[in-house]
Amino acid sequence: MHKLYPGISTPEAETGPCRGRVESLQWQIALRAIRLQCNVVVDWGVWSRAERDACRNEARAAGALVVLCFLDVPFDELWDRVSRRNAELPVGAFEISRPDLLRWSKLFEPPTAEELALYDRQSYPAVTALT
Repeated sequence: MHKLYPGISTPEAETGPCRGRVESLQWQIALRAIRLQCNVVVDWGVWSRAERDACRNEARAAGALVVLCFLDVPFDELWDRVSRRNAELPVGAFEISRPDLLRWSKLFEPPTAEELALYDRQSYPAVTALT
C-alpha cells in the first residue's frame, strides 16, 4: 500500500477505498494464477463469512482446492504481538492502538465448525506452533 499510495499510512487510510482497490487487483491476479495451476495464499483480512465464502467459491470455480488456515489467538496475545510490531514500525506502516485493535477484533467473524467443514483438507503437515 505504501509504495502505491505514499503518505497514507494511517488506520483510516489503510482501511479505506485504496485498500479495496488493491485487494481487488490482488484477487484478480490470484485467480489468474490459480487458472495457471499455481498455489495462491490470500493474506489479507477476509474478516467476514461472506468474504470468505466469495473467495472460496471463486477460487473453486477457477479450479483450486481451498484450505482455510485460521489461528484463534487470544486478544492479549494479539496485543502483545502488535505492541512489539509498533515498537519497530517499518517504513509505510502505521501504529495500531489498543482501542483500534479491540474495535477491529469485534468486527472479525471467526469461522464456525460448519464453515470450516466447507474447505478442503490441507495436504501438508499442520503447523502446531507459530512464534
